[in-house]
Amino acid sequence: MTGKVIAILEKKSGTSKAGKAWVSQEYVIETSDQYPKKCCFALFGEERIAACNIQMDETITAHIDIDARQWEDRWFNSVSAWKIDRAGAAEAHPQQQEASVADSKSDLPF
Repeated sequence: MTGKVIAILEKKSGTSKAGKAWVSQEYVIETSDQYPKKCCFALFGEERIAACNIQMDETITAHIDIDARQWEDRWFNSVSAWKIDRAGAAEAHPQQQEASVADSKSDLPF
């Protein structure tokens, strides 16, 4: 999903049932379609949040996974990003983009 970053929410953190610390941050992007859509997605992990370095008003493409979970007879969706591309990245660094295609994990260290 490609859109302009219109909100960056506060980081959330906690401890899992297994005793491991976790950190997440949510972002909202808005598409530039005739009828713009908004999408709130989360990044998980301090390293991923820092590596993506998402800024307000920049245009990004968020590669997302959508999942649902049930809790007390209710269902909730979660949208998480596993990769972030910046608009114009291919034009600015064509050789780097080619390397990225060859090694799908070369964009971000996660």
